[in-house]
Formats: sequence, structure tokens, C-alpha cells
Amino acid sequence: MVDVRPGEERATLLACLYFFFTMASYFVLRPIRDEMAVASGVKSLSWLFAGTMTAMLLVNPLYGALVVRFPVKRFIAITYQVFALCLVLFYLLWRAGVNPTWTGRVFFVWTSVFNLFVVSVFWSVMADSFRSAQAKRLFGFIAVGGTLGSITGSAITATLVRALGSVNLLLVSMVLLEAAALLVALLPAPGPGAVRDDDAAAEADAGPALRRRAIGGSMWAGITHVMRSPYLTGIAGFLILYTLGSTVLYFAQTDIIGAHFASRDARTEALARIELTVQSVTALTQLFLTGRLIRTIGLPAALALMPAISVIGFAALGISGWGLVPVLGTYVAFNVARRASNYAVLNPAMEVLFTVVPREDKYKAKSFIETFVYRLGDQLGAWGYAGLAASGMGLPAISWVAVPVSMLFLGVGVWLGRRQVAMAREAGVGVEPVARGVALSA
Repeated sequence: MVDVRPGEERATLLACLYFFFTMASYFVLRPIRDEMAVASGVKSLSWLFAGTMTAMLLVNPLYGALVVRFPVKRFIAITYQVFALCLVLFYLLWRAGVNPTWTGRVFFVWTSVFNLFVVSVFWSVMADSFRSAQAKRLFGFIAVGGTLGSITGSAITATLVRALGSVNLLLVSMVLLEAAALLVALLPAPGPGAVRDDDAAAEADAGPALRRRAIGGSMWAGITHVMRSPYLTGIAGFLILYTLGSTVLYFAQTDIIGAHFASRDARTEALARIELTVQSVTALTQLFLTGRLIRTIGLPAALALMPAISVIGFAALGISGWGLVPVLGTYVAFNVARRASNYAVLNPAMEVLFTVVPREDKYKAKSFIETFVYRLGDQLGAWGYAGLAASGMGLPAISWVAVPVSMLFLGVGVWLGRRQVAMAREAGVGVEPVARGVALSA
């Protein structure tokens, strides 16, 4: 099922297992977070998104300071332990009954930050560890670990929320996160990866000693490098276009699920079951198709697949306003198709984009793009949705507005895919190494 080469097995399997526990931890929390958004109402979402974006702006320099000062494994461990302590704090606050409404809002913001940072950190390590050609073969399988973790986390919440309650599930999430943190210590030390500068050979010869050092540089490099590089700016723009569509769909979810399910537990269960369906479809696709699909159709087409689904899906939601198709069924089908194609194809393809940038950018610029820029896109989408709704437009009309945005999303994806292929060829990292094996070394 997987085109894995000699010397790659251990690193690939450990990465897969590490991603499993990371995503299981988050997906225990996701339905709880989404239910809080539904309970708060669609009018509160724009403020919750604004709070998340502000938190990202504040956290990014702190994360950059950790990257500058500590070796990779050390700052990953610190990041995970801070998140685990936060889960304990939320548990205690809810148990004590401290202002549940505001605690829930803070939890929504915190969970959004948690999700983006732990996933971004994971893929930063992967982009640092595997060359471009290896990434195209192996990232799909590694992503299966995250998908199975997502299924496990969603299933835990769907089956246990009525028996244990949402609050006690926070401790379950914390245990899973601690397991992920322990697996970081077992991973082989990441290598210099697909660095593109003239010092690539010297870095490779330096071996494990170099890879145990802190990355160094400036804590603000993530921001400045994105502004200077057209390629990184393109990735940032691509992510903003993705989040605009995702935000429209998330607002639609808040309205539709809120209208069809009355109780808090029923909404949580429905959201968890939708999540379970998404992750099940994703897992099957990743196991049998992703790695070979990206190599067969090429990176530009892989990056364009989900945007094409978005064009069709938003058009279908627009048609639902004419009464020709059921709103709930159309939403669920579109949501499952869009998010499954995102997890199974778009995400691994996007991670390949970072295999051709310098090592510092794999941690700093990548984190800035996937956290603050991601949430900036959310905020723009939230403001845009709120503005269109205030002008009297309903979900069907707003969905039609999302169609041309999705078309632009598709075009940028094709450009980025072609640019990555050219950069990999120029740097000589798009070709499989003959004897060196995986860049992860013990």
C-alpha cells in the first residue's frame, strides 16, 4: 500500500504513531468546542475568531523564542506540556463552576490555538526530516496516523460524552497529548532536510551534532521571511483563501446544526458523528490513494482537487436555497467531501510545499503561516460573512459569493504546485537519493 524504501520504515511508523496521539487528543476536544460555538450563536463567532487571531499574534513570538533558544525536541516538549497544563486548568475551572459562559469562550479560543500549533509543529518536523520526493511518497501514509487519531478522538467523544460528560473528557484529551509528547523523544533526530542554500552539503556532513542544536536566528524571522518571499507569500495567500471557504462552511454548520438539534448533548453527538464520517473516508483514501495519487496526477493537480470540490459544493448550497435539495443533507455531503479531500490530499500536498524552503522557515515561517495567517483568514471570513448577512443575504446567496473565491483558490494552488516542482528541481531535492535513505537519522 505504501511505497516505502529501505531505511525509512522506523521513522515513518514513529511519525505515524506520533500524529495519531496528537490528533486523537484534539478531536476529543473539537466537538466540545464546536458545541460551545453553536450554543453561543452565530453572532458571537466573529468575536471568538477575533479573539483567536489576537491570541495567535501574541503566541507566535513566544514560540519563535523557543525555536531560537532550544533544540527541536526540547521546544516541542515544552509546547506540549504547556498545553497539557492548560487542559488541567480548564477542567478545574469548569468543575468549580467559574463563569461557564466566559470559560467556554476562552476554551474555544484556546482550543483553536492548540489545534493549529500542535499540528504545525508536527508537520514542521516532517518537512525538516523528509526530502521533497520522499514527502510525496510518505506524507500520505504518515497522515493516516492523524486520521486514525481523529477517528478515535471523535469516537471517544461520540460514545462517552453522555456517560462521562464534556468536562471529564478534557482529562482523556490530556492523557492522549502526554502520549504524543513521550513519542517525540523516540523519534530519530530530524536532519537538515531539503535545505536550498549553498551550505546544504556542509549541513549534511555535520551530521547529528548540528541537528541537536537550536535553530537560532531571529524570533521575528517567521514574519519577515513571509513578507520577503513570493513563494511563502503565495502559500499564505492560498491558506487565506482556504480559510475563507472553511469559515463560510463553519458559519453554515452553526446555523444548520443549531436549527436541527435542540439539546447540547444531541448537537455534540451529531457533530462528533459527522467528524467520524469525515475521518473514516479520509483514512481509506490516505491508505490506498494519497501517496500514489500525488505522484500520479502531480502536485499542482493535487493542490487543485479540494478547491474544485469547493466550487461544486458551494454551488450546491446555493441551489439548496431554491428548495431543490435538502439543506441538511447538502451541507453534510459537502462538508464530508471537502474536509475528507482536505485531510487526505490537500494537507499532505501542502506540507510538500515546505520541503524546499530553508530549515529556519520550516519552523518559523511555517508556524506563522499556519497559525496567525490561518486565523487572519478565519477573521476575514467571519467579518465577510457577518457583513453579507447584515446586508440581508442568507446562506444560499453567501454560498454563491464563495464560488468565485474557490475558483481563485484553485488557481493559486496550481501556481504553487508548479513553483514547488521547479524549486525542488533547482535544488536537487526532488530526486530520490540513491544511498542515503531517509533524512531522519538516529
